[in-house]
Amino acid sequence: MNASPHREIACAIIIDTSGSFLLQQRDDVVGILHPGKVSLFGGHREGSETFLECVVREIHEELSYFVQADQFQYLARLAGGDVDVDDGSLHAEFFIARDIPVERLVVTEGSLLIAEPDEIFKIEHKLTPSARFALKAYGVSGL
Repeated sequence: MNASPHREIACAIIIDTSGSFLLQQRDDVVGILHPGKVSLFGGHREGSETFLECVVREIHEELSYFVQADQFQYLARLAGGDVDVDDGSLHAEFFIARDIPVERLVVTEGSLLIAEPDEIFKIEHKLTPSARFALKAYGVSGL
């Protein structure tokens, strides 16, 4: 009997120097999770890396900009059943990185979506479940 799939991910709410959220507009292609949706930057944990090491690596890979580990603030943990994978489980750790210079970013996966905190409710229907969870944990109103 096969074990249920388990995912471990680390993502970050990225906030630029003017206080806007920097989100990932996912590619709208077959074969990826949540095509065309809006998510946080981040991804799957590899090997024995910590969740913090994972988010540092993923943000660097996806934004072509290095954010040091001490610039990330821990936000929240989500663990339990995985709404995205049948019979799967999920362990996700969410972080915040502030004062990121948007003009220095080169997005390598999807595209950059800049959203004002008080406008997030307008794109709620486009958010992935994990992005909605993290933004709610951060205290974004209207979610």
